Amino acid sequence: MDIYKFTIPEIIFGRGCLEYAGICAKQLGASRIFVVSDHGVENAGWVKRLLDILEKENLDYVYYCDVTPNPKDFQIHNGAELYKDAKSDVILALGGGSPMDAAKGIALLVSNGGDIQDYEGVNKVGYPLPPMVFIPTTMGSESDISQFVVVTDVKREIKMTIISRTLMPNITLRDPSLLTTLSRDLIIGPLFDSLSHAVESYVSPIANSFTETQSLKGLDILAQNIRPALETLEPKYLENVATAGIYAGMAFSNASVGLGHALAHALGGMYDVTHGIAHCLLLPSVMRFNLPSCEKKMAKISKIVTETELHTNEATALLGIESIEKLRDDLRVPSQLREILTDKSNLKKISKNAVNDTCMLTNPRDATWEDMYRIFCEVW
Repeated sequence: MDIYKFTIPEIIFGRGCLEYAGICAKQLGASRIFVVSDHGVENAGWVKRLLDILEKENLDYVYYCDVTPNPKDFQIHNGAELYKDAKSDVILALGGGSPMDAAKGIALLVSNGGDIQDYEGVNKVGYPLPPMVFIPTTMGSESDISQFVVVTDVKREIKMTIISRTLMPNITLRDPSLLTTLSRDLIIGPLFDSLSHAVESYVSPIANSFTETQSLKGLDILAQNIRPALETLEPKYLENVATAGIYAGMAFSNASVGLGHALAHALGGMYDVTHGIAHCLLLPSVMRFNLPSCEKKMAKISKIVTETELHTNEATALLGIESIEKLRDDLRVPSQLREILTDKSNLKKISKNAVNDTCMLTNPRDATWEDMYRIFCEVW
């Protein structure tokens, strides 16, 4: 019998659970909380709501919001210095993937020292991190339940992936009410990120019965709810896609991802492309590339997405890929790189960066930088 490890944080889910933020921080011994968020979350009103909750619990805090999409290495270093100067003891992140990844990076440096670049790769974190409470305001990145952190190395123009069990927060508060201030455009990218997590974790060579169950459950809920969530923005559908994101997040945190994320990281590192939009562009082409190495699993994905089974696994899988392309077209989201980039002169360099991404260790099919370049050209 095989031996598996399946790791997740404590998850508190439900409308209104934001109110427990202060109580959760207290449970972890907080006296001076280091709050990480960004200006978008501020403008939506959630930062003020959170700080009011902390004050109600008589908790002191320091607020750090120098975080941009695809958080940068210098932002991590600056945050770590502020954390130490403030003598904080618990980190609380409120926002999407960028504030949560920034919070993880800050926690890593204050407990382990050095530069964030020192920890690029797998299992290079030597010491435990400060206690962390995460509150996502969107779905997609699932940084609040994953063992991953992704940070942009500005000098090298790449997004570094750091993987360690210690990067998982102690508690995540999943309040679907926070999704109600998001616009349709802000939801599309995260939904495709969740879709990519479900697909890539399912076909990962280190997937197992635990992760596969989560991958397929997340995929099934997404398939049923993506369109109504975007068409109506009704709370019940937003809650469903948030639930799907949790399933997909648990799967990829333990089974990892692959080629699609390597390419998205490389694009984001050089051009600051929004991660979810990169998956809108890349997912169908990545699935086609991987198909020869995982036909049976791709067919299973297609049967969930299309509720149809054709005469062969290959035909069934291709139908599923085409249905994802149709979904993308129907939603009027970018389907070609030229829609977001001005020229293709750096595509070879991006491809050479992507081939060294840690996520390629768990792609079902080997890919050279030339293969990656062809995918970029295909979606240009």
